[in-house]
Amino acid sequence: MRSRQNRLRILLDTSFILPSLGIDVGREAVEGLKKLAETGVETLYSRFSILEALWVVAKLTGGVVDDAFNTGLRSIMESGRYGEVKEDPQVFNEALRLYSLGHRDMVDNLLYASSAHFNLKLLTLDKELREFIRVKGLKDTIITPDQLTP
Repeated sequence: MRSRQNRLRILLDTSFILPSLGIDVGREAVEGLKKLAETGVETLYSRFSILEALWVVAKLTGGVVDDAFNTGLRSIMESGRYGEVKEDPQVFNEALRLYSLGHRDMVDNLLYASSAHFNLKLLTLDKELREFIRVKGLKDTIITPDQLTP
């Protein structure tokens, strides 16, 4: 186990936020969250993932949410279980640079830029983002659920 200073810090992609909001995203994400809970790592989220999750929820429900959504949102933002990433101007500039390099998903760009800037691992299922990072020779901050070990 790593000391608190050297503790692995993982930023969640939106796919790992949605289950807490009552949105089914498939077995791989749910199993990844279970493994994550067993690892004892520091887990962080971005408000941009919350924004992206709201877009998903609005599309699926027409904006009508239930108690599970409200409870999940409060849990993510207020329980203390997750830390929040505080993006700074360097993160925003890097996200724009990634866009200019050809990756058009700005939320992914913000999450990746945050992970690189703050020395976090980005837990994601996004194969397109992983391939983009590899092809462009960028710092590999990506971690997938199968790489999590207790």
